[in-house]
Amino acid sequence: MNEKVAKLRGSMQQRIVGKEQVIDRLIVSLLAGGHVLLEDVPGVGKTSLAKALSDSLSLSFSRIQCTPDTTPSDITGFSVYDQGTSSFKVLPGPIVNNIVLADELNRTSPKTQSALLEVMEEHRVTIDGNQIPVPEPFMVIATQNPSEMAGTYPIPESQMDRFMMKLSVGYPDTQASVDMAGRFLEGQLHGKIEPVLTAADILGMRKESEKVTVNDTLRLYAVNIVEATRKSADIACGASPRALLAMLRCSQAIAYMDDRDYCVPEDIAKAASLSLPHRLVLTTEAKMNRVTRDHLVTLIIERTKVS
Repeated sequence: MNEKVAKLRGSMQQRIVGKEQVIDRLIVSLLAGGHVLLEDVPGVGKTSLAKALSDSLSLSFSRIQCTPDTTPSDITGFSVYDQGTSSFKVLPGPIVNNIVLADELNRTSPKTQSALLEVMEEHRVTIDGNQIPVPEPFMVIATQNPSEMAGTYPIPESQMDRFMMKLSVGYPDTQASVDMAGRFLEGQLHGKIEPVLTAADILGMRKESEKVTVNDTLRLYAVNIVEATRKSADIACGASPRALLAMLRCSQAIAYMDDRDYCVPEDIAKAASLSLPHRLVLTTEAKMNRVTRDHLVTLIIERTKVS
């Protein structure tokens, strides 16, 4: 594993117990310049995971607690009249930070959710005609409760497509739970984490990741996987061009984490399984038959050959 990646992973593991795979996937998204949606039941550590990443980096961090009465300006910011200068002054909102945690995103209204659309794609916000760039590196980590829980609004497909991955933390296994209990009782679980990487480190790692070679054969392999989602009888809306680009960038980050400067077919397949399922819209018949997006993507990967 890459030395800097190992350092970041080790720092996060001081607080997040028994979730190495989820930590690795969050780091992959960070290196690939993507955003992450964490969906799970309350109390499994979604917020703690995002905070552990933030505390391990020398980056600015903000948390937006989404509620039904949260307004778009609570996220993007607003302008106020300054009597001293007889002009309006722009006050950027909490979105103008390196790492932004949008906690329980699906508890707020669709209008407020849409406040994130511009900044997630273009890395800037517009406040009363003024365009404010966000600092780099920039990453949105949103959490949501399962849709069947009370007081939730569905996240629209246009916004779901802007997340590179949708992850589930899940319950820890028995040994991890015992370890967690021990750390908690000894006062070590929520101890302070010292930053191990800076903004310059992350930006440098991203540039190195972007130089990872994806040859023509693997590019065609990635395209064939994406096109297969558009031809499936169970999928009403397949993967978008944005999904293809996210998948390629994700595969580069996976290879970089393994300390390679080239991609292999397994990197493309893994990137597809991480970046495609949440973007797909199933047909009504597929939903009635309880077909899952993950299962469909797995089948497509198995049936798509590297030419």
